[in-house]
Amino acid sequence: MSKAYFINKVLATTVVGSYPVVKGGGLRSLFDPLHSAVETAVADQIGAGIDIISDGQVRGDMITTFASKLPGVREQEVIGKIQPASGAITAADTKYALSKFPKVKGIITGPSTLAHGLHLSTPMYRNKEELALDLAAALIVEARSLEAAGVTLLQIDEPILSTGIADLAIGKQAVEMIASSVHIPACLHVCGNIANVIDEILKYNVTVLDFEFSNNQANLDIISRRDLTGKMLGYGCVDSSSEDIDGVPEIRKRIEKAVEYFDPKILLIDPDCGMRMRSREAAYWKLKNMCDAAKEVRIAL
Repeated sequence: MSKAYFINKVLATTVVGSYPVVKGGGLRSLFDPLHSAVETAVADQIGAGIDIISDGQVRGDMITTFASKLPGVREQEVIGKIQPASGAITAADTKYALSKFPKVKGIITGPSTLAHGLHLSTPMYRNKEELALDLAAALIVEARSLEAAGVTLLQIDEPILSTGIADLAIGKQAVEMIASSVHIPACLHVCGNIANVIDEILKYNVTVLDFEFSNNQANLDIISRRDLTGKMLGYGCVDSSSEDIDGVPEIRKRIEKAVEYFDPKILLIDPDCGMRMRSREAAYWKLKNMCDAAKEVRIAL
């Protein structure tokens, strides 16, 4: 089966990754204060009807979650050569999610975004580009541990790529180092306006390109003029930046708009970005309404 058809469902739903941190009590929380937040995130995604869930990414922000575990980094300072972590960083939470649901995406913060979130405090690296390539090499270990755990899809988060700050050629090399190290399909998530970077990002050798469309409607016009042969499109159709809950009719219209331009078989339906900053209620209902809207369009097709 082609990597591009890793899920046998039209307009399958997924998440970008993060979910609100809902802390619990009890004895277990003394030993692992955030395990109940993982449980809540997983249960809420399943309850909402998501087809490919995440572990909720509740243990920290996208930079420190990974950087804090890599030798060569202290706090957010790069103080020496970057090495792989001594053990898997996110696999334990991912394995928990997999114990509850068959289809889970593993998520890694991309090397360019990590590099630009850290400060260089060593002559070991002349610039962020050299740093990004060593971060990619270190993150291959994490990618393989997620593959071994049994994830359906590996997502590499590179929000920095739409900003014009990062070197897109080095970004491509770094992303492909990770994507080519595993046998499962890889997804590249880039939020923001993609007008100035789309032609370069389309060259990245990944199975899924994931962008935001509800908060950046110009992206649909931009991507609809490009050739996506061999790729799937992660279609962000729910606003992650607001507490306002997108209604089913509103989300349905956004999905129908995408179906006008693209074969529904290549579309993965998800929010624009992660939900970490939202309340639990808003996050849950945004996901639930998204799944209901996708189902309505699926039935209509």
